[in-house]
Amino acid sequence: MKFKTFGRHLRESVKSLYRNGWMTFAAASAVTVTLILVSVFFSILLNMNKLASDVENDVQINVHISLEANKQQEDELKKNIEQIDGVESVKFSSKDDELKKLVGTYGEDFELFEQDNPLYDVYIVQAKEPSQTKQVANQIEKLKYVNDVNYGEKTVDKLFNTLKWVRYAGIVLSIGLLLTAMFLISNTIKIAIFSRRREIEIMKLVGATNWFIRWPFVLEGAWLGLIGSVIPVVLTFVGYVNTYNWLNPKLGSSSLSLLPPTPFAFEISALVILIGVFIGIWGSAISIRRFLKV
Repeated sequence: MKFKTFGRHLRESVKSLYRNGWMTFAAASAVTVTLILVSVFFSILLNMNKLASDVENDVQINVHISLEANKQQEDELKKNIEQIDGVESVKFSSKDDELKKLVGTYGEDFELFEQDNPLYDVYIVQAKEPSQTKQVANQIEKLKYVNDVNYGEKTVDKLFNTLKWVRYAGIVLSIGLLLTAMFLISNTIKIAIFSRRREIEIMKLVGATNWFIRWPFVLEGAWLGLIGSVIPVVLTFVGYVNTYNWLNPKLGSSSLSLLPPTPFAFEISALVILIGVFIGIWGSAISIRRFLKV
């Protein structure tokens, strides 16, 4: 296509938006409402995935060191744990540190044990991947000077399984929402094009080629997608930044956190624009096809 011809199609698409004011408004409004739902859903979904990853990565293996082990044997145990495939880090926590955690969690009643601390020294082990936690724990149990290994096996297994199905459900819902968005927007564009079917018929009768007729409508669909994405982008950006500033400090006491606004808000905004333009082009291209058969 020549640049001059493309320029003509571009000007014609802009003029069509102005000439068909109410249909343009209706189509752009449909795009706007749909993209608001898409942006909100994806923002929630991606942050749920981030929180799920945080929960998974917070799972630790507590290795209780045998009371009979001396300092040299403790160091030997640490070295053996670090050599296990899948171990990310190994940190030492004395029984006094463990008692302080217990008092902080369950209250001052446990301060009675300060005189005769019954707890064990502990190695806190972090796996490289959450899915490796069980495998690493099973290998640590076989080592010398290990009294007990605890990572909340039943709870963790249920947690990992639940998070896996939450991710699967999120993927299915994402696909369903995108298909719904494509259906709603393309049908709205189809109605807009239907109102101009006589214009298309006349152009066909005077000898215009299919692509000469199609290009202004395809570009018009892109404009509709772009115009319809403006409000969702603004709402997404402003809404997410405010939500992050309000909610993230409340999660600060735990190891959980939301995705930071930079670059997430920019990425989700760019995604919304791309989806809007793509569906606008796709909807126009599909909708006009039936009217070219004259």
